[in-house]
Amino acid sequence: LPRFHSDNVLRREACQEAREFGRQLIGPTERLKKATIILNPAACSGKANSLFEKNSAPILHLAGVEVKVVKTDYEGQAKKLMELMDQTDMLIVAGGDGTLQEVITGLLRRADQEVFSQTPIGFIPLGSQNSLSRSLHSVTDNKVKHITTATLSILKGETMSLDVLQIKGERELPVFALLSLRWGAFRDAAATISKYWYLGPLKTQAAHWFSSLKAWPQVHQASLSILPPMPRPPDEPLHKPPRPGLLSRIVLRLKNYWDPPVEGRDVSHEEPSPPEKEVSAVELSVSTHNKNPVGVDFNFTMGQFITVGSKAEDPSVRSPSSEQLEAGACRLHLPQEGAGFYNIDNEEYEATSAEVRLLPRKLRFFCSAERRAELLAQAA
Repeated sequence: LPRFHSDNVLRREACQEAREFGRQLIGPTERLKKATIILNPAACSGKANSLFEKNSAPILHLAGVEVKVVKTDYEGQAKKLMELMDQTDMLIVAGGDGTLQEVITGLLRRADQEVFSQTPIGFIPLGSQNSLSRSLHSVTDNKVKHITTATLSILKGETMSLDVLQIKGERELPVFALLSLRWGAFRDAAATISKYWYLGPLKTQAAHWFSSLKAWPQVHQASLSILPPMPRPPDEPLHKPPRPGLLSRIVLRLKNYWDPPVEGRDVSHEEPSPPEKEVSAVELSVSTHNKNPVGVDFNFTMGQFITVGSKAEDPSVRSPSSEQLEAGACRLHLPQEGAGFYNIDNEEYEATSAEVRLLPRKLRFFCSAERRAELLAQAA
């Protein structure tokens, strides 16, 4: 009963804050902000729809946002919905890691993605795993507070440009991720944790223990070629630069007329091919600065494998034995057979040779002011 009461207090306080946004006057020529929400009702073991209706929907309505909710019916539908989405003031993803990855993949596969990628995105954490939410909002164990805080941050309008990974196999369309691609023994062990549900809090340790008993050392071998990082574009300017004067624009047009810039020049093909490096590692991960840098793991003892894997959400970036490399793009050449699976933002994909390219500051996400300051300081 006390927890139920405290949750209702949190909802009431969030609604009162949202009502202040709804009371703001708008001019006769202004219109209400439109939000398109992609909601996955199956997230969080089928509880997502109820969580959204109780904790998010009232906040958005009280704030005067014109809401269009689109619910997904099956896995992969969010990607298809993004192909048909009309322009909106804001895009809101209500679900977990899987829903978010489907939405950004569908958005960035569009022919007009350069236009649609300018739309600010809100993430309401309703899934079993909501990894990106930790980068956007303050961490809390209270699910109601987590959801209401994320919803209020959309109304406050603070945004941060995040990096995106473009992952392209030899035959498939590209997949996009906001956090990481993982391949290796830690990923494989984590995929078996649910099998040991009957062991309660020991299930994670048991998964890594039994995995190490099956085979040790668990070494994954691949060829890795890396391109150095490119200069990062600046974040959104605080002030829009003034338009050049008439005389300056005339001079620029004349210059472009008499000495036109060369178009269609692909600089990437002029660069020498990066050297390949043979990697023999327990785990390999490619990550954005939204959370962690690129990491390649080498040697672990069996005890370290069990201990580190049991405590770290992404062990490959927290172990003292890992090598970290900064890169703008990399190519992974995996064995033809038996490569297993990747985890791409906690979603499972068959592991094949792939090119992973960083798209810096590609998408804008609503976030808290505190987290924005932390991410800016980390990227500096």
